[in-house]
Amino acid sequence: MVKERVRILVVGGGYVGMYTALRLQRKLKRQLRRGDIEITVVSPDPYMTYQPFLPEAAAGSISPRHVVVPLRRVLPECRVVIGEVTAVDHAVRTAAVTTLATERHGRAAELFGYDELVLAPGSVSRTLPVPGLAEHAIGFKTVEEAIGLRNHVIEQMDIASSTRDPALRDAALTFVFVGGGYAGVEALGELQDMARYAARYYPNLRPEDMKWVLVEATGRVLPEVGPELGRHTVTQLRRRNIQVLLDTRLESCAGRVAVLSDGRRFPTRTVVWTAGVKPHPVLAATDLPLDPRGRLRCTAQLAVEGTEHAWAAGDAAAVPDVTATEPGATTAPNAQHALRQARVLGDNIVHTLRGEPLRTYSHRQLGAVASLGLHKGVAQVYGRRLTGRPAWLLHRAYHLSRVPTFNRKARVLAEWTLAGLFKREIVSLGSLEHPRAEFERAAGGKPPRRHPDPPKGSS
Repeated sequence: MVKERVRILVVGGGYVGMYTALRLQRKLKRQLRRGDIEITVVSPDPYMTYQPFLPEAAAGSISPRHVVVPLRRVLPECRVVIGEVTAVDHAVRTAAVTTLATERHGRAAELFGYDELVLAPGSVSRTLPVPGLAEHAIGFKTVEEAIGLRNHVIEQMDIASSTRDPALRDAALTFVFVGGGYAGVEALGELQDMARYAARYYPNLRPEDMKWVLVEATGRVLPEVGPELGRHTVTQLRRRNIQVLLDTRLESCAGRVAVLSDGRRFPTRTVVWTAGVKPHPVLAATDLPLDPRGRLRCTAQLAVEGTEHAWAAGDAAAVPDVTATEPGATTAPNAQHALRQARVLGDNIVHTLRGEPLRTYSHRQLGAVASLGLHKGVAQVYGRRLTGRPAWLLHRAYHLSRVPTFNRKARVLAEWTLAGLFKREIVSLGSLEHPRAEFERAAGGKPPRRHPDPPKGSS
């Protein structure tokens, strides 16, 4: 029997957080409705973002609202709190939570008590002390960033088509992406396709006028798909007039000039930073054990090592890979593992409550797929390598099968079908970022400018 009024706190509403809560909601439905168990999900956003679809959302192939899954809709038996956990004291089973209400009224963080803790806050962008990065770069982890980047690229084309200053035009049409992993390569591929298509509607712009640059600090891109497909990807990108600069670092982007470690300089108004992630900083504000990379030390049962009633998975957890041959290996921080870990984690919490043996998480990587733009991709599945349209179709089929809820699957499939029948919609909705600007102007205020001037001395 489950003891009376067990409080389960899930920190994070991403892959692991949402899928763990879904699993618990399904397995403990009767206890939840009787009030014997309470599940609270704390997330900074009221939705889960399916990140593999962000490049297509940025390119306009998928509507932004179909890339996200509303937490309250899929977790009706759970209490969803929009806020952030700032600290965890597991010794006394409490978590400090700030919400919009506490911030607005200037109150201290609320303390949430719990009996079982699931830490799944995910990761944040890993940045380096690069001059000008915070002021000028754009990230690519959220749907807001993806749509903001789309608007920004189209606005740069508007600037280039309307200026007579050759330096400004060149800077507006130069797009620098830093990081050769999934996010960087897929975002670059999709956005270049979109921009080349949009150029046909600008009489004074040609696709050849645009300069696309991929900067990668290591000697390969897309390490997940293997060295051979990584080399194939570099070849395909270069055939599309994309400069792929390997073993190269971004040294500075101050003054809207991207300065690289090999001495090259690119005046640019667009720097997209996708150079990796790091564990969420809340992990450092807990009394739980961390590994040298700042992740929670976990067992193969997804329990936090040496601690009772604390669980973790996904990007925030160092989970032993029991299928690996090398000692000390941990599972890769990707969606393929996160989705499966969430199911095991949810089951193990239920087993703990019922006094049953725990399951061990074990999954051998099936392969990897990546899109390089419309009708282009690479894939490695069960040892077989695919490229071009077959890989692109496999990429779409795989992620369509993994996106949560039948509702989302149907809407995404419908959008893909319509996109194949009709032309792309190329429009910037940058005004959405400042929805009150027009009213403020009418009321005599000073709304923010859509295109802030570059610093003096820059292009």
